Amino acid sequence: MIQILLLFSIFFSVGVYLILKDTLNLPSGRTIKAVHVIDKRERKKSKNFEVLVNEWSIRLSKLVRLTDYSKRKLTATLKSANIKLSPETFVVRAWLKAGMMLILIIPALFIFPMIFPIVLFLAVAVYFKEIRSADEAVRQRREEIEFELPRFVSTLSQELKANRNVLNILEIYKKNAGVSFKTELEITVADMKSGSYESALTRMEARLNSSSISEMIRGLIGVLRGDDGVVYFQMLAHDLKQLELQRLKTIAMKRPAKIRKYSFAMLFCFLMMYLSVMFVEIIETLGKLF
Repeated sequence: MIQILLLFSIFFSVGVYLILKDTLNLPSGRTIKAVHVIDKRERKKSKNFEVLVNEWSIRLSKLVRLTDYSKRKLTATLKSANIKLSPETFVVRAWLKAGMMLILIIPALFIFPMIFPIVLFLAVAVYFKEIRSADEAVRQRREEIEFELPRFVSTLSQELKANRNVLNILEIYKKNAGVSFKTELEITVADMKSGSYESALTRMEARLNSSSISEMIRGLIGVLRGDDGVVYFQMLAHDLKQLELQRLKTIAMKRPAKIRKYSFAMLFCFLMMYLSVMFVEIIETLGKLF
């Protein structure tokens, strides 16, 4: 009976909350989260914990020695991810955050030694998460640009029929481009105005490190050298459109897997409700028999 009352209280409270939320037009959790994200972007203030970690990372970065190859690679990755830290500071920050998690092992050994492996696993997970954060940021940015690339290539195939000025085409398109692609185009346009067009496009290709973008850059360099380029970009737009459809199909196939866990959770709740009622009835029946 107590379990039934407990479940009834939980579902009744959730139902009342949903009714009041719809009646009072309260914002959803996603809306509140989006407002917080925008607020953080506008203020651009770091948390006290991040400030402390970055300060100690800068101090301890003098003790770290990286190979020339690792330093050049990590510098390029941090620059592409728009992370304004030196390679040594970035590595030390990952070690510091993992070390702070490892400190929890000391109280865990005295309070509950069984969670020692869990704390160790969390420390290792924090380290790999931090050390891969720059690569993850670059990957997300590259995917955003690749998602917009079919529209850009299609625009190029149309614009090149009447206009051969690559710089002008890029300047016009960046006004309607997405956030990531717009930032990259602004850098490339400024680079083209201050130096060689081909060198600026080559540096754009090196920053993004994508096969689709490399094919697009190759076509633009060909246009700068006098090629027609219209047929090339028409064929490239067709190929990128097929890749976009495959990407959308992959995303659509992942949707049922994400929903399945919630379906299992609902099924588990329903089973618990029926099993609780059966258990209470069995206990009461056994009490009457004996």
